[in-house]
Amino acid sequence: MALTREQMAQRVARELQDGYYVNLGIGIPTLVANYIPEGMEVMLQSENGLLGMGPFPTEAQLDPDMINAGKQTVTAIPGASIFSSAESFAMIRGGHVDLTVLGAFEVDVQGNIASWMIPGKLIKGMGGAMDLVAGAENIICTMTHASKHGESKLLKQCTLPLTGAGCIKKVLTDLAYVEIADGKFWLKERAPGVTVDEIVAKTEGEIVIPEVVPEIEF
Repeated sequence: MALTREQMAQRVARELQDGYYVNLGIGIPTLVANYIPEGMEVMLQSENGLLGMGPFPTEAQLDPDMINAGKQTVTAIPGASIFSSAESFAMIRGGHVDLTVLGAFEVDVQGNIASWMIPGKLIKGMGGAMDLVAGAENIICTMTHASKHGESKLLKQCTLPLTGAGCIKKVLTDLAYVEIADGKFWLKERAPGVTVDEIVAKTEGEIVIPEVVPEIEF
C-alpha cells in the first residue's frame, strides 16, 4: 500500500537530528513539523523570515499574521526569531541549513530536480527552491512515485525546467525510499505491502535492487 502524506512526513522526520536547522518546502514537507521526535530540539526555518516554526496551530492558537512560506498559518516555539526575507536567504545561501525537505515534479538519475513549473500551467514563481538546492548539502525530496496517469517521476532525464542540477541524493516517494549515486537510483526501503516489481515498473531511470529491501516501519 502506498504511503500516505502523513506517513511520508513521519519517515522524513527520522532524518532529523538534535540541534538541526531545517527548511521545509511547501506541501508534504510542511507536515514534518508535526512529527519531530519528543525531546529533540530542531529549529525550523521558513524563507519568508521565521526561524523556530512549531506545529500547525489549533483554533485557539491561530494568528493570521504568523505564516510560513506557503502562506499557511503556523506557530512559533520558544526562542523563535522573526526577520526579513533577505536575512533568511542569507542563511540559506550561506549553507547554514542542515536539512532541506522539498517537493518535486521530477527527479532524475543525475540528481537533477524539476519542482517549480509545468509549461502551460499558471505558476506563482520559483519561490526559494533554487536557493535551497544551491545552498544545501543535505536535501530530501518528497513526491509521488508516478503521476495520476501512472507515468514515472523518477526519470532517466528530467523533462521539465530544472530547479537545480546534480543536487539531489535522497528521494522519498509514496512507494519507496531511494538514494541517487553514480547515475542510478538505489532502492533502500519500500512502503509496507509494496513489491519491488511495482517499484521497478514505475521507475523510468535505472534502479539498483539489493537482495533484501526492508519495508518502512511505523
